[in-house]
Amino acid sequence: MMDAKEVVIYTDGSCLGNPGPGGWAAILRYGDVEKVLTGSDGQTTNNRMELQATIEALASLKRESTVRLTTDSQYVRMGITQWIHGWKRNGWRRADKKPVKNADLWRDLDSLAAKHHVTWCWVKAHNGDVMNERVDQLANNAAREVGE
Repeated sequence: MMDAKEVVIYTDGSCLGNPGPGGWAAILRYGDVEKVLTGSDGQTTNNRMELQATIEALASLKRESTVRLTTDSQYVRMGITQWIHGWKRNGWRRADKKPVKNADLWRDLDSLAAKHHVTWCWVKAHNGDVMNERVDQLANNAAREVGE
């Protein structure tokens, strides 16, 4: 059964150096309820943190949901809406036959996204979107904390 309301999610990842210490964050809103999730990794990449934020947000949902997920990562949005179909068809290889980077996380994201009705949205980073700025700050804070 579908919820009458949609879950609104903003995600972001951050990395101090690339690779280096990284952090991720997600803010989920459903009606008047807001949930903030953050995490970190001592040695990672920005793309892995962007994916991890999205994975953690979707994994936190307790039932099938209608979701509007906003990211400032074209890597995440294009990967999950377009590129992944070819990767799966090609045995998790890119068009140049090289293995897909972060395939472990892409598989996790693909599995989680299939459990929900997700609209994938993109917003330009550092362009004044209040929720994107909040999630960016949370991800940066998580990266700095693990990097200390």
